[in-house]
Amino acid sequence: MRSRLRSLGRATSLATAAALVLGGCGGSSGGGDGKPADGGTFTMAYASDPGTLDPAKTVMSIAIGVNRYLYDPLIHLDDEGEPVAGLAQKWEATGTTATFTLRSGVTCSDGSALTASDVAKNIDYIGDPKNKSPLAGVQIQPGTTAKADDAKRTVTLTSGAPDAMLLRNAGSVPIACGKGLANRKSLAKGGKDGGTGMFTMTEAVTGDHYTLTRRKDYTWGPGSYDGKAKGLPDKVTIRVIPNESTAANLLLSGELNAAPMTGPEQKRLAAQKLFRKDLQAPVGQLYFNQNGGRPGADEAVRRALVGALDLPAVGKVITNGAGKPSKGMVTVEPRACTGDTVTGRLPEHDVAAAKSALDRAGWKPGAGGIRAKGGKKLALSLMYGTQNGPTTAAGAELVQKEWKALGVDVELRPVDSPGLNNALFGGGDWDVSMGPVALNSPTQLVPFMAGPRAPKGVNFAGVHNAKYEALVEQASAKVGEASCPQWQQAEEALIDDLDAVPYYDSLTPVFGKGARFELSQGAIVPSSIRMYTD
Repeated sequence: MRSRLRSLGRATSLATAAALVLGGCGGSSGGGDGKPADGGTFTMAYASDPGTLDPAKTVMSIAIGVNRYLYDPLIHLDDEGEPVAGLAQKWEATGTTATFTLRSGVTCSDGSALTASDVAKNIDYIGDPKNKSPLAGVQIQPGTTAKADDAKRTVTLTSGAPDAMLLRNAGSVPIACGKGLANRKSLAKGGKDGGTGMFTMTEAVTGDHYTLTRRKDYTWGPGSYDGKAKGLPDKVTIRVIPNESTAANLLLSGELNAAPMTGPEQKRLAAQKLFRKDLQAPVGQLYFNQNGGRPGADEAVRRALVGALDLPAVGKVITNGAGKPSKGMVTVEPRACTGDTVTGRLPEHDVAAAKSALDRAGWKPGAGGIRAKGGKKLALSLMYGTQNGPTTAAGAELVQKEWKALGVDVELRPVDSPGLNNALFGGGDWDVSMGPVALNSPTQLVPFMAGPRAPKGVNFAGVHNAKYEALVEQASAKVGEASCPQWQQAEEALIDDLDAVPYYDSLTPVFGKGARFELSQGAIVPSSIRMYTD
């Protein structure tokens, strides 16, 4: 196994629902040239409502995608994962401390100046365990505190635990301003007075659409951002369109400028030679709820259930034949560490062996299915995200069919992105989740696979893997490339015990018409959008 660490990586798009996923830039094609069109409205479709938009209260990819327009991070990352100035113009970090010097002239969406104290409050809120931020442990370690010097425009944070990738993790936190921080109910709806990003929320209709207006005073975009560049949109409209065929038709008619496609509509749109950017996304993952004595708490049951599945076949259904077997759980480019942690570690597809394994674990064939010694029937709920399109539903139906052939009673539970978020992180009633987790750094996986269980933490499956936790401790004590071998071994420990089952990835195209754009950290980069005439 070969591993590699880039100097910086990307923030999680958690996906836990891909929901939680759109990540990494891929190839682009099509779209034509046309002429730049100033002052237009860029209209994009998402398959589900984003839910809360409080940037410290969500790890759902759709919400993260919307928040990219509203909040900027301290640093951005280029295509190679190298840091470029964001809200900060200078930075330095070790594995336990980091200091950021803010740019001068950065203002909030209410016109007030962004202060170092504002930034520190963002960090302190996430770092304080009582606030139960899902970003705690993902980007900011619990117990992390920050000190501000407003005169010098510096923020120095002390991590609550060693973090091998502290600069990238802390630097990618979306930063809100003072008024928003004082009114988190406002942040949940888009926080029009507390933004640091390129756009401000001007209308929010839950489940239907969100309208954002470009800030004319915004000058601190990534790279060579020029607020006077030709083709920048004056407004962005984000529409909630659950049906991919509808979104594809609206894209072709010109009513949409961008839409991700996970299902069979990919082929129809590709044939039209539209502009596209591809995202590598972990669409095929399984997680078993190990809380409260559920069947998934027994590794033997997990092993039998996974062995009963033809995972490549399920993956092909979910990706409409356009995916590939997973090589690891960190998929969002540029990844921090690379290497194959999956191949050869998942059980082979063998239904007879799966039945024998259940029998040895005390689950016997009986009237109406498999039952435990006490007569309890082996029945499971299988939860999947509707925002991923019809192919995910078809994949869930195939899983249901194969488990029923094993003698297991399976109830399908389709949920939208907020519903998946509430079920997983609110300690809801579920047995197996197909909601994937998208990562660009192995550090981001830790709170989901260790630590406090939901709803007190984000360890949604209730995983306790001693080997994983020991290796995480070893990796966290190192900085940079030296930590990669331990991170890889830690991930392998999870897969060996089937605490996580990554089996298929996809390249999800985001098609565009009348506009071009770049992708980073699992979403469109607002400052990269350019509108064009036909």
